[in-house]
Amino acid sequence: MNSGSEVTSFIDQSIEEMQAGNEFVSVIVDAFSEEFLGICTCSAKGNPDTPELGIWIKKSAHGKKLGLENISTLVEWARANLCYQFLIYPVDRANIASRKIPEALGGQIIMRKPLDTQCGIPLDGVVYHIV
Repeated sequence: MNSGSEVTSFIDQSIEEMQAGNEFVSVIVDAFSEEFLGICTCSAKGNPDTPELGIWIKKSAHGKKLGLENISTLVEWARANLCYQFLIYPVDRANIASRKIPEALGGQIIMRKPLDTQCGIPLDGVVYHIV
């Protein structure tokens, strides 16, 4: 996302999906400075039996284990609040750091499939199941 209108559109759409009960979005902020670091999502828009987890963290915050911390918390929340068969976690196959997140949670690769970023950039993806 690179313009204010895209950010506003994303926020508005997220609010609508949360109000409809289709999505949960949490904001990741630095505990001390309250600086915005990213977002973490759980979306059941596609299929409520297989909610999809996702995370975006700005580059300056990479390497601090925020992805694992926030996805772990979101998985705990989903286990306590949702009825589902399994969670899915799609990720770029080349992004080893992001792949370590579902693997640390016992996730298993169930398929390879093309993925697109928010900007429409195609990725060689893998999809993890997290039970």
